[in-house]
Amino acid sequence: MANPFFTPAEVIKQAKASNAKLIITQSCYVYKVRDYASEKRVKVVLIDTPPPPPVEASPAAEEEIFLHYSVLTGADAGEMPAVKISPDDVVALPYSSGTTGLPKGVMLTHKGLVTSVAQQVDGDNPNLYIHSEDVMLCVLPLFHIYSLNSVLLCGLRVGAAIVIMQKFDIVPFLEVMQKYRVTIGPFVPPIVLAIVKSPVVDKYDLSSVRTVMSGAAPLGKELEDAVRIKFPNAKLGQGYGMTEAGPVLAMCLAFAKEPFEIKSVHADLCLTKKLSYLNDPEATERTIDKEGWLHTGDVGFIDDDDELFIVDRIKEIIKYKGFQVAPAELEALLLNHPYISDAAVVSMKDEQAGEVPVAFVVKSNGSIVTEDEIKQFVSKQVIFYKRINRVFFIDAIPKSPSGKILRKDLRARLAAGALSN
Repeated sequence: MANPFFTPAEVIKQAKASNAKLIITQSCYVYKVRDYASEKRVKVVLIDTPPPPPVEASPAAEEEIFLHYSVLTGADAGEMPAVKISPDDVVALPYSSGTTGLPKGVMLTHKGLVTSVAQQVDGDNPNLYIHSEDVMLCVLPLFHIYSLNSVLLCGLRVGAAIVIMQKFDIVPFLEVMQKYRVTIGPFVPPIVLAIVKSPVVDKYDLSSVRTVMSGAAPLGKELEDAVRIKFPNAKLGQGYGMTEAGPVLAMCLAFAKEPFEIKSVHADLCLTKKLSYLNDPEATERTIDKEGWLHTGDVGFIDDDDELFIVDRIKEIIKYKGFQVAPAELEALLLNHPYISDAAVVSMKDEQAGEVPVAFVVKSNGSIVTEDEIKQFVSKQVIFYKRINRVFFIDAIPKSPSGKILRKDLRARLAAGALSN
């Protein structure tokens, strides 16, 4: 799974790491993988129209590589060779930055995803009550584990209808909810914020919605209270998890068919040792301890009512509208700039996005470079949500004796509000 808005370099990096034999995409994104697919003879299946003409290639040669989806749907399934699939085989490879560092492929197994779906929707009193008469709105990207797992797989499991929107825009979003009488709304905080602040929401009938769930990033109490008014018949709550968990760790009790007297999160937090990052045993060892426990990097507690509260996180990941941004990745790009001698990236609070990445930069001796030049330098190489929002020039990056960037010191400077760029 790759974000279609990734740059060609970002897409190809994932394709190489996973040793992909097949790429499925739309014709408008072919230019991102054409050269790689031709060089490696990797087949590309298009789900819409044929690809645009090649720039410098033999059309006959490309016909062998670029196929339309109808080639698969019209094929004789009886000619397929028998394939043995083990429950422990990898079935999905979403990318996550984990608790720290660069994006890594998370090797999720058949057994892991089946177990996760079963915990959410199976049984007499499932943690996430969805039934066959429900209509789920899928406006979240399916390359993100939240949407893949809790929307697509859970929806298919119970036989619910899934209405897919390719992108979020408030008016078409509301029109779809009203037209198809949507009952389950899986959202993220930026969508909740748009619903709360839009003046047109009250013009639409949203009475069919019975469940609103928010995940991927924290939703503040003020937003929770405000959005409840917009959905008078809905239960509203949040889910907590991470890609490595496959992904759900805990869910709001309101989502269940019937109220729980007690809910243990112990079993969900204890993960098998077989969970690992692709080609990165060191990162796996840092995340999964010898007893098989997953260290999430989050700080929280369980109260006397057995409810889980996440109050802070020790990990460095920046959450832009639920998307993960790894500071180390952006820092590596910044350090490639000829006029930058040192750099650090941290999160800054933002009302719409939740968090945005900002950079602290030390100029090379005698160099002259502006904030806009640095922003442009980064934006040409990354997807939109990884772009630097602000650049602050400082004399030195604060670091520990071991050389680790002291991000808490930089965040303190942001909080003090005394910075200028």
